[in-house]
Amino acid sequence: MVMSQGCDKLGLGKSPTEPTGPPTAGSTIYYTAVGASDANGVGSSVPCIPFDECSGGMGYVPVTARSLKTQGFNLTLLNLGIPTAVIGRDFQTLGQQYNRIIAGNFIDQEMQFVQPNATLVTIFAGINEVNVVTAALGGGAGGSDPNGYMDAQVRAFGADYTTLLAGIRTRAGSPRIVVLNVPNPAGLPYLAGTSLAQRQAGQRIAVAMTRTVVNPLLSSNIAVVDLMCDSRSYIPSNYSSDGLHPNDAGYAYIASEVVKAITVASYPAPQNSCSAMTIVP
Repeated sequence: MVMSQGCDKLGLGKSPTEPTGPPTAGSTIYYTAVGASDANGVGSSVPCIPFDECSGGMGYVPVTARSLKTQGFNLTLLNLGIPTAVIGRDFQTLGQQYNRIIAGNFIDQEMQFVQPNATLVTIFAGINEVNVVTAALGGGAGGSDPNGYMDAQVRAFGADYTTLLAGIRTRAGSPRIVVLNVPNPAGLPYLAGTSLAQRQAGQRIAVAMTRTVVNPLLSSNIAVVDLMCDSRSYIPSNYSSDGLHPNDAGYAYIASEVVKAITVASYPAPQNSCSAMTIVP
């Protein structure tokens, strides 16, 4: 339960594993968003600069905030999204090694700024990490065992996620946490013209991240938004001209699910098997 008064909203006196369910009607929500360019709404008609509440933004974070306010919640938003960011320093270093521009990572540049009184945290990681790993493969990483290399990177992603969640809980106690799993990049417009091998690699990494890292996070105080198995994730008209970032319609769909995951006690569990996991053979 989200508390709007007293020390409980600071996470004091609460066990980090104490269940935190949806906020009660009319309560105060202290919302911190952890993410990359998606949190800033890159690709939308009104993108936001990092760390700005950006009340008129059209990315999923400001749209989520406006929707919650419309439902009667008092809400304070801190959007920590950094375009090009990845979850941890290991992926940042790997990406830079293969000439990708990466401005930061969630653990070093975002985790430490989560509001100590946060009652809600959203996290969306995965796509930038997939692109880092496929770039590394294209540069020769993995050698004669590319599958083993990809699987090792998925395990590293899982270790980073564990570190990130532990740090958030150290900062904020036991906020309601909503995480978004990873859609299959093989079905996204930005990879439509690439080789089958690149699409296969992107699919293998994203499906493994979703199945073995993000979906298992589901608990009494973590809800998982299932982008992987939602057919709306693969509608081309939900994407901006770069084929990677959602447009206003795409962000609106994501925000609608995030709002449900925040407010609905019986929000459905993510699927661990669906046709979207096998878009390419």
